[in-house]
Amino acid sequence: MKLTKQHQGYVSEYGQFLNKLKAANPSIEEGQREGRAIHWDKQPATLSDQARDKASRVKQLPYVYQSKS
Repeated sequence: MKLTKQHQGYVSEYGQFLNKLKAANPSIEEGQREGRAIHWDKQPATLSDQARDKASRVKQLPYVYQSKS
């Protein structure tokens, strides 16, 4: 839903650049989808996975460079 009728045909220089780039190389969008699938579209962790991750963490000392000797 457009709130205003003003500037409906306006496309910024950045938008024009992207439109030309996508027209010249249509595989860009597929590459973006693949990258998103690798980094973001993951299955939620199960409760057992969350418990295992929590149990396997090593507690960090208050001052990182301090060592117990």
